[in-house]
Amino acid sequence: MRPKDSPRPKPAPPASLRRRTGIVKDPRYAEHCMGPGEPECPERLDVLYPLLDEPELADAVTIITPRPAKNAELETVHAARYIRRLEATAGGTPTYLDEDTRTAPGSHDAALLAAGGLCRAIKAVHTGQVDNAFAWVRPPGHHAERAASGGFCLYNNIAIGTRFAQNRLKLARILVVDFDLHHGNGTQHCFEDDPSVLFFSTHRAFTYPHTGRVKEIGKGPGRGFTINTPLLSGAGDGDFLALFERLLRPVAMAFKPDLVLVSAGFDIHTQDPLGGMRVTPDGFAAMTRILMEVADACCQGRLVLALEGGYDLDALRASVREVLREMTGRRRTDIRPMLAAADQKRVDYICWRVSEAHRKYWPCLNGQPVPTVRARLKGMLARWAAYFKS
Repeated sequence: MRPKDSPRPKPAPPASLRRRTGIVKDPRYAEHCMGPGEPECPERLDVLYPLLDEPELADAVTIITPRPAKNAELETVHAARYIRRLEATAGGTPTYLDEDTRTAPGSHDAALLAAGGLCRAIKAVHTGQVDNAFAWVRPPGHHAERAASGGFCLYNNIAIGTRFAQNRLKLARILVVDFDLHHGNGTQHCFEDDPSVLFFSTHRAFTYPHTGRVKEIGKGPGRGFTINTPLLSGAGDGDFLALFERLLRPVAMAFKPDLVLVSAGFDIHTQDPLGGMRVTPDGFAAMTRILMEVADACCQGRLVLALEGGYDLDALRASVREVLREMTGRRRTDIRPMLAAADQKRVDYICWRVSEAHRKYWPCLNGQPVPTVRARLKGMLARWAAYFKS
């Protein structure tokens, strides 16, 4: 018998809400290894694979075997000279591409499988083979620029997947959401002049790669289609959810994407060694719930996540488990308690700044509370303090 003072277990969502989730998985991703002690390591995927054997999830997922990305797909995002440079590292000695990013003999093949695996996941969702998908790929991609690596990234997987969806699957409008700790500079620069791609990023301010300011809103015909919400350290579940609810959801509903792609970075977890944020596994599940609701409302649930950061192995495993439970319908998170715990002054300030930058392009953002002069001054001082501290 259940003790009177023990919490009543939450009932599982009904079977009618269950979904089949595709998982991109391949042992060849382990061939990319930058060396001992590096946070971006093969063990990041090793700790995830046992999740697929858990009874709750084993019958809810479909394994998607990746294929190498084709040169024509790479060239939709990257310069030919850069592709040749990466090709030249295949099978060779370890090579530093930049101060953070080193190749191993198998790195180029793994990078091709990362980009191609995401493309295959997108196609599986588009054709209805699965309801949604999560590409467990590495190396990550969102820092890769047109002609430069960076931040552990070789090819920009999410950007290549976006162009694949548009060029091959004829999906016109793509929403790209990036909740990694670090701003997805490569993704932003790829699409900043393109109104067919809406890029929405939450990230820590004043840290690598030192891009992603609120005033970076896109260029030319793409003005208004880049939305950056930089946060100071210490932001937790409620803060991220409030930004998703007050900024992402209304803009996404106005944009009406044909596909939702996500750069899923788990380095905003409270335990992450590169972090400074306070997101928990429940917070990741709640963000996924909002993304699923947007996808359900706009594009028949077409949602695909691609793994980016996340370097505490226990935190990564626990967070991905809850995201996967949400995606498969094994849990259905009530976001209201976490929203209630948000730092309202912090959230009001960033929402006001974003709405000031974007109200011309997104009337749905009008009506955000205007902070008092004292609150604005306090927020400005906090930003300057964080800037000098960085």
